[in-house]
Amino acid sequence: MKMGKKVTIGVCVMEKKAFSGPMLQILERLQAFGEFEIVHFGDKVILEEPIERWPVCDCLIAFYSSGYPLEKAEAYAALRKPFLVNELGQQHLLHDRREVYERLEMFGIPVPRYALVNREFPNQELDYFVEEEDFIEVHGNKFWKPFVEKPVHGDDHGIMIYYPSSAGGGMKELFRKVGNRSSEFHQEVRRVRREGSYIYEEFMPTGGTDVKVYTVGPEYAHAEARKSPVVDGVVMRNPDGKEVRYPVLLTPMEKEISREICIAFQQAVCGFDLLRSEGRSYVCDVNGWSFVKNSYKYYDDAACVLRKMFLDAKAPHLSSTIPPILPWKVNEPVQPSEGLTRQGSGIIGTFGQSEELRCVIAIIRHGDRTPKQKVKLKVTEEKLLNLMLKYNGGRPRAETKLKSAVQLQDLLDATRILVPRIRPGRESDSEAEDIEHAEKLRQVKAVLEEGGHFSGIYRKVQLKPLKWVKVAKNNGEGEDEKPVEALMILKYGGVLTHAGRNQAEELGRYFRNNMYPGEGTGLLRLHSTYRHDLKIYSSDEGRVQMSAAAFAKGLLDLEGQLTPILVSLVSKDSSMLDGLENASSEMEEAKARLNEIITSGIKSVNINPEKPWMVDGAGVHPNASELLPELVKLTKKVTEQVRLLAKDESEELAEASSTGVILPYDQAKALGKTNIDVDRIAAGLPCGSEGFLLMFARWRKLQRDLYNERKERFDITQIPDVYDSCKYDLLHNAHLNLEGLDELFKVAQLLADGVIPNEYGINPKQKLKIGSKIARRLLGKILIDLRNTREEAISVAELKSAQDINPSVPNGGREEIDQRFKSQSKMELAGKGSFTSEKSMDQEDDEDKETKYRLDPKYANVKTPERHVRTRLYFTSESHIHSLMNVLRYCNLDESLQGEDSLVCDSALERLCKTKELDYMSQIVLRLFENTEVALEDPKRFRIEMTFSRGADLSPLEGNDSEAASFHQEHTLPIMGPERLQEVGSCLTLEMMEKMIRQFAMPAEDFPPPSIPQGFSGYFSKSAAVLERLVNLWPFNKH
Repeated sequence: MKMGKKVTIGVCVMEKKAFSGPMLQILERLQAFGEFEIVHFGDKVILEEPIERWPVCDCLIAFYSSGYPLEKAEAYAALRKPFLVNELGQQHLLHDRREVYERLEMFGIPVPRYALVNREFPNQELDYFVEEEDFIEVHGNKFWKPFVEKPVHGDDHGIMIYYPSSAGGGMKELFRKVGNRSSEFHQEVRRVRREGSYIYEEFMPTGGTDVKVYTVGPEYAHAEARKSPVVDGVVMRNPDGKEVRYPVLLTPMEKEISREICIAFQQAVCGFDLLRSEGRSYVCDVNGWSFVKNSYKYYDDAACVLRKMFLDAKAPHLSSTIPPILPWKVNEPVQPSEGLTRQGSGIIGTFGQSEELRCVIAIIRHGDRTPKQKVKLKVTEEKLLNLMLKYNGGRPRAETKLKSAVQLQDLLDATRILVPRIRPGRESDSEAEDIEHAEKLRQVKAVLEEGGHFSGIYRKVQLKPLKWVKVAKNNGEGEDEKPVEALMILKYGGVLTHAGRNQAEELGRYFRNNMYPGEGTGLLRLHSTYRHDLKIYSSDEGRVQMSAAAFAKGLLDLEGQLTPILVSLVSKDSSMLDGLENASSEMEEAKARLNEIITSGIKSVNINPEKPWMVDGAGVHPNASELLPELVKLTKKVTEQVRLLAKDESEELAEASSTGVILPYDQAKALGKTNIDVDRIAAGLPCGSEGFLLMFARWRKLQRDLYNERKERFDITQIPDVYDSCKYDLLHNAHLNLEGLDELFKVAQLLADGVIPNEYGINPKQKLKIGSKIARRLLGKILIDLRNTREEAISVAELKSAQDINPSVPNGGREEIDQRFKSQSKMELAGKGSFTSEKSMDQEDDEDKETKYRLDPKYANVKTPERHVRTRLYFTSESHIHSLMNVLRYCNLDESLQGEDSLVCDSALERLCKTKELDYMSQIVLRLFENTEVALEDPKRFRIEMTFSRGADLSPLEGNDSEAASFHQEHTLPIMGPERLQEVGSCLTLEMMEKMIRQFAMPAEDFPPPSIPQGFSGYFSKSAAVLERLVNLWPFNKH
């Protein structure tokens, strides 16, 4: 081929396909590289002209669609011999489901259990086919209902599912989308079809999602999930009318399946359907040429991959490396990547050439939230007590939790009846309690009404019975207990704000651009290929889950709403990331001692001036006892201003309720927003969904709890809450111009900086004890992640050296190596249990396969096994970040480790001592590097680098400059960049890290087998309702 001549790409497909959106997007990008000329054949040429008159081209895109002359295209390819993206001969296979399954089995790709029924003419009676009420039998193979019946012809989409009589029988017909429907249920149909040939297969329970995979060559696969037509046949669409698709991470096994399918069918661009059922994956359909719709990231990637294919085939002298800026993006405005994240103290040291990143583990606090709140009141009202009995199974002494929409609606109906309509005049003191009770009921009602619909993530109510009386049974025999008083606790607030979403997404973007050296934006491409293994875990709290989803959106550059991202990518692990139950007694002790230090006004004497962090109550302000009265005074001042605002609001409300309805604020809409509700702000209302009544309730409760006037006693545990409220109002409600709020913030901050860190232990030893209790499970999991990464890296290195010694290792030799891995990972399983953490024992074989697939070069299709990066993200709350940090910095104080240095260097210890607050989005990041130049046995081969960021930066709240003003406008604080926890040039080996932390961590063998992330775990009103209905329709799942 002559230099400088363009490579011609012939597009020999039906016009309907050639001019579809995705095809045009990808061809346009290929053209932008400037190396290709694109020739469209067109229907007239394809259908009418002889092949000798078809245009000549170097590369050919040709695939079957209805009406396409496949044999003619084959003859053309034989005549001109262009490079074919998708081979033509193999496309005949795709028309016959029998041949597709045969081919899949030939290549060892898992398919559902199936059987064939071939008929030569309609209704032919076959002796090997038996149909009974609840099963069919083919050649002695029994298929119990539910089973699937598919026509053998690939172009016939009439697939049916037959249900067992125990589930009410009937049949569901699946078909190509028509408008908003993709399936129809026929209650009366019991018998299978007999007019043609069919494949029968087991019905796989997949949790309501279908995974569609799109390959571009054997090394690249994009996957997304949709709601399965099996669920209810209603296609879920987003506001633009497009079908909702959920992002999916393919497992290494599934990426291997994608490779094999490309090779088996010789189709580089190929779509297929995966069923994920009970921890395994099966292929149930191969579609041939298909592109993803509406994903710009995929279009970019597909164009880059196809370009490389064409150049390697026809112009190997041209470089096929991807330019740093893709040609079609040259004129796009550059996205400022450093929007919210500040650069820290040089996180990323210089890497030696021989060092490779192997693992990134980050523990991250959730983003900006509204203040968390609690209302407690004793209730004696019959209506509420009956409600408690209704939901606790009628047990008089059992407590009840109300979380679901139905339960909360019930409670709201009851409170609406009980809240007195008008406020009577002034009453005497004896009725003051009644007023407070009515006030609290009004607050409960206001909280329940806020948002206009219920979403269980954000509000929950507990009812605990306190007093009982005996009543005679209805039938007059004996007596029953009946509760007459209960404690009602309503918890609400703590919702991720629009600012919290922005912060999380921005931090995800920052990670994408800065945590993976040498990858550029390559994390994404890394992610779609074999080499990135990502898992995201979150605690049970809604704000933590939403932060995790927003972060994932930024990290993986995903499009669309957070809900599908959360459902598909985030696994909940509350036992690891929630809860303080086992450290509560030590924490009480610490709080009591802290109370003494603060209220008594004792000045702490520092015995160790070099290490100020070693004293009891480090960080407590020397004049704390004098600041307390000041705090109370300023809190009163702010509360009084909010009271007046609330009074005006309640008077307006009273007028409005006499004239008509006032619309509730829609929290669902608010959650979907990443920006501020400008109209509310302009109208002088509080930000978000809080009205003045609730804002007043929040401040009034703080004022009451902070200082008990009758007993003249301060409650220092309220200091963090006062600080939290101040910070929230300064950021989100600055437009209300509350006088004295900034002074209050400064005083509250001085006090909170002493209180918060000391609640987790009053001195380093106690901090270590409390920290190791709270973070024990998380520490165990981190060690497992690091060990697994090391095992894998060592296996890759051994494989590589075996190859170097004998580069042409025949299969036998490789098999031998495989066997070695197998026995090694079996030993692992039996011995340390280091793999069992992420997989249960019965998936042992999968583990073998997975290790083998990831490492065996004959699967990896590269000369040397590619490096593999493991990323584990843990989203949690402040308590776990404090606890983990305390173990990392003070583990050397344990008796058994006497004489060891801390994992954290002195300068960092000092910085941490000055860092009082681990604010929203604060994170601790561990990165494991492998130095490939060092011997495998050398501990220096694996080095850990620890960095931390204290999260949101408060200085804009304190400053008055233009920067501060812009943050006020956006209500969003920037996040501090990471800072090192070790001296530059020091080397913390993995071995040392294990030695220091092992005894504070839960041992690997104590970890239960993991649960498979549940497809849709009903959080969201719509899909949850659909799935609840579905679960009730599926009694056969209950057997």
